[in-house]
Amino acid sequence: MRHFILILSFIFLIRIANAEERISAPPTNGSAIQSKVSSVDENVPVPVPEPSAKAVQRYQSGIVLWFVRVVWGMALPVFLLFGGFSARLRDFARRIGRHWYWMVCVYFVILMLLNYGLNWPLRYYMGFVRPHAYGLSHQTFLKWFTDSLKGLGLTLVVGCLFLWIPYLLLKKSPRRWWLYAWLAMLPVFFFGALVEPVAVAPLFNKFDSVKDKALEAKIVALAEKAGIHGSRVYEVNKSVDTKMSNAYVSGFMGTKRIVLWDTIIAQLNERELLFVMGHEMGHFVLGHVVKGILCSWFLTLVALYGIHITAGVLIRRFAGRFGFDSLSDIASLPLIILLVSLFSLVLTPIGFVYSRHMEHEADRFGLELTHYNHSAAMGFVKMERENLGYPRPGMLFTIWLGTHPSAGDRIDFFNSYKPWEKGEPSKYERYFGREKQ
Repeated sequence: MRHFILILSFIFLIRIANAEERISAPPTNGSAIQSKVSSVDENVPVPVPEPSAKAVQRYQSGIVLWFVRVVWGMALPVFLLFGGFSARLRDFARRIGRHWYWMVCVYFVILMLLNYGLNWPLRYYMGFVRPHAYGLSHQTFLKWFTDSLKGLGLTLVVGCLFLWIPYLLLKKSPRRWWLYAWLAMLPVFFFGALVEPVAVAPLFNKFDSVKDKALEAKIVALAEKAGIHGSRVYEVNKSVDTKMSNAYVSGFMGTKRIVLWDTIIAQLNERELLFVMGHEMGHFVLGHVVKGILCSWFLTLVALYGIHITAGVLIRRFAGRFGFDSLSDIASLPLIILLVSLFSLVLTPIGFVYSRHMEHEADRFGLELTHYNHSAAMGFVKMERENLGYPRPGMLFTIWLGTHPSAGDRIDFFNSYKPWEKGEPSKYERYFGREKQ
């Protein structure tokens, strides 16, 4: 999750757009699929697939690119700081903007445009060239470039609207700004989660109700069994961007929704899709959106305090090189970006441990809801093959990139977790079949 006030504005600077693409498989028909899978034996174990040579190459090169991205993301603000460019840009923004707020906006807009231009080759390679090279995308350059510009425009708008807030806090309370900013972030985090599904996501793709009405009816019935009443399920046309498949739950309160990419509908059969839906319903029922926000919020406290202490030391040591002697100076923005990157590198593994735990519990919920063990495992085998996944990644990937348990671990769990066969109670059965409150 990317959030507002201090971190959101800064994190937007170093985000890399990912764009993959389209699958040509025909749309599925719910009733036809059911007849094909009605005889599936859910007790048959599914072996973890070996990665193809192309998947191995993609995994290994992805680790290298992650490293390049991290180093470049830190090298750029270092150059802007020690080269004195940030201070000169502030002076220019002051002459143009005159008023403090407009100076902040002018500085931010120019810095973001410069950052966009300098990052463009890497962004283009990772978001467009690489997915095409691995056969994961047929996205047109126009669509990729348009989405990239939309992301830039969104960054500029958000920055101009909100960047003045942390800098005002830095001016008014240089010793405790980090605490006040942290407290202010919680309602902003929740507001961002509330708004993103209805205001941001539709800027990039079209969201509709599930086209296969028979499948939609089964999903709604499964949601009722899970205790989710009046649920909304959306199909998004990700096939214009990617051949890869996914589903997710997003939103907060009235904007909560379960979203299926149209690619996953084309790739999986009905039981496999229903398990995926059971997994996403687990996130919904178990309150993972709220828990994820709270986890991010507490990690943000550590990051903000770390930035406060570290920035003070660096400014005292290098004020002459930087061209500013206070963190409240807008010229400090590259320094804050650098420190956000550093503390994110340290704290991300902690957040990902909790993320993997929530994903594992959502898997458990989906199995208990459907009892589709074999179908769950087969669905992941299909997605691993289509997405060129690497089923058992190494420690480096797990620590810094592993938001989910590995596909190999998940397939093993699907094969083995069957408490109902032993007459044991299911962990989450208390949620099933609840009446509407």
